[in-house]
Amino acid sequence: MTFGAAISDAEGLRLTSDEKKLFREMNPFGFILFARNIDTADQVRALCDDFREAVGRNCPITIDQEGGRVQRLRAPLAREWAPPLDHAARAGEQAERAMYLRYRLIALELFELGIDSNCAPMVDLARDDTHAFLKNRCYGSDPKQVAKLGRAVAKGHLDGGVLPVIKHMPGHGLSTLDSHHDLPHVDLTQEALEGADFAPFRALNDLPMGMTAHLVYDRINPQPATISPTMIGLIRDKIGFDGLIMTDDISMKALSGAPEEIAGQALAAGCDVVLHCNGTFEVRAKVLDAVGEMTPLAQKRAEKALSMRQKPVELDIEAAEAELSALMGGQVYER
Repeated sequence: MTFGAAISDAEGLRLTSDEKKLFREMNPFGFILFARNIDTADQVRALCDDFREAVGRNCPITIDQEGGRVQRLRAPLAREWAPPLDHAARAGEQAERAMYLRYRLIALELFELGIDSNCAPMVDLARDDTHAFLKNRCYGSDPKQVAKLGRAVAKGHLDGGVLPVIKHMPGHGLSTLDSHHDLPHVDLTQEALEGADFAPFRALNDLPMGMTAHLVYDRINPQPATISPTMIGLIRDKIGFDGLIMTDDISMKALSGAPEEIAGQALAAGCDVVLHCNGTFEVRAKVLDAVGEMTPLAQKRAEKALSMRQKPVELDIEAAEAELSALMGGQVYER
């Protein structure tokens, strides 16, 4: 069965009959959840069942559950985590182990609800002038350390039966604008970027899935990376990422044009699958129709990514929480 080249979403807490029919016909690769889709544990499990029944397979269901400000699941369904940058800084020399435990527990929370993917690790480098929408979501400013923490985050997910999605390729940390509202530009040479922002992604190029950045790298190519054949080629050839490339949400204001047109541009640039969120039913239908089925190569990458889903490794939750608390001096969660 060839997958549709999209990751889509739902308007509410359960699928409507029209949504079920649309997804049955279009067979999107997977789905993503937002706060509007979340009420109770049983409801979330039922919605995940709706998605999988609609497409007739165990499709991936992802979410943004970084902890801190970007956290779709909230108490009492999930722990209220401190921002990643604060968490890594508090743990100091034990940051790798602390980040592993943090995301191992997050993976547990997700897996128990039927969610088997998460949009993390985020290995963008923090700078003094990184925009506030991104900065405390970062893990640090040193490329080697960020790569190590990203590896720990990915392992925490995989050990918990959850597929990680590395973001935002090839690096969003130089952005001084919020790409939800504006198109950021980066004014560094490729050589400078390869030694800094690109480096963590190169170190983690074996991960199953990755998400693009809606940024223009002015000294490399004038198009936003998501719709730039040059930049997607750089991610493949220079960074060496051969996993499934999904776009960041194409409804973000950094990209201009109708969503179905942007979707076509992203696929033509070399992305494997389009992430489209927060549109009306009519717009979602247009995007799903525009993207069609995955290319054979994208399908191969998708199947390889899905093959990395595994049964969670057994976890002693109390012991994991106690160890994490000790590593963090008790300052694990938001107060």
